[in-house]
Amino acid sequence: MATLDGHKVKLFSLSANRKLAKEISEYAKLPLSNCEVKRFADGEIGVNIEETVRGHHVFIIQPTHPPVNENIMELLIMIDAVKRASAKSVNVLMPYYGYSRQDRKSASRQPISAKLVANLLETAGASRVISMDLHAGQIQGFFDIPIDNFVAMPILVDYFSKKCEGEDVVIVSPDHGGAVRARKMGNALNAPIAIIDKSRPKDNEVEMMGIVGDVAGKHAIIIDDLIDTAGTITSASHALKAAGAKKVYAACTHPVFSHPAIERINASAIEELVCTNTIELTEDKQSPKILQLSVAPLLGQGILNIIMDKPLSRLFETKETKSS
Repeated sequence: MATLDGHKVKLFSLSANRKLAKEISEYAKLPLSNCEVKRFADGEIGVNIEETVRGHHVFIIQPTHPPVNENIMELLIMIDAVKRASAKSVNVLMPYYGYSRQDRKSASRQPISAKLVANLLETAGASRVISMDLHAGQIQGFFDIPIDNFVAMPILVDYFSKKCEGEDVVIVSPDHGGAVRARKMGNALNAPIAIIDKSRPKDNEVEMMGIVGDVAGKHAIIIDDLIDTAGTITSASHALKAAGAKKVYAACTHPVFSHPAIERINASAIEELVCTNTIELTEDKQSPKILQLSVAPLLGQGILNIIMDKPLSRLFETKETKSS
């Protein structure tokens, strides 16, 4: 147990990303408390909390990447357990929000699964949710409890400001919907933007159309919130090289990397793909082209600010937003 600013606090990690949880624990100087997660013979999940949480502010670290349903169920059961054990508050750190791409109905008789996940978290007993770079901002409106949407932009901007110092840079959005994100990064790096004009015949299939903007002779940085099968960014990398880009980099917050992402990345024109560790990469998802940056200091400081009732907004500022 740790006591901060007069508050009793406990930090737990479930199965999804114990490495990130350990880093957050070390940064915030909050020891990871003990809990056992087990699977019964029939596949059901059981949780046993091995110490008291009565009257504590509990923080549970569990991104919900693949296996999505297993990780979500594990989280819901843990929330229920600490709530029934009389925790004062139950704060969920879910750096990657599973089902976030199902945020609206795009055809008749489709679910809004991102809203369903929000309902499940609240019903289980969550007091607050902390996530990172939600795929759609409106997901925050699906909750009736506080939800903090942390952003990785300052981490990526800091890296590329050093990586591409003195170079002619252009920030590339892989589609029209990501133009705002590209503009923010462009403003922070004092760089113009370009947009890939594409069509998507069906899910996970991309047909490239063209490039809006000048990329010739420049270091192009493709920015997106997540990369799944990598069809978009790898097709974009070849289009950018064909249009005269000097070098092509890619950046994202969430490295989902579903098959055949790694094969596509290795065969692409991308020099380096920079992502964060919201999702732990298994051995089969490693590549010499992939670099992971840690979000542990950001999330760790976020926990401390929440406990001590300090604002969170300054944690997300880039040099450009600080000076404006």
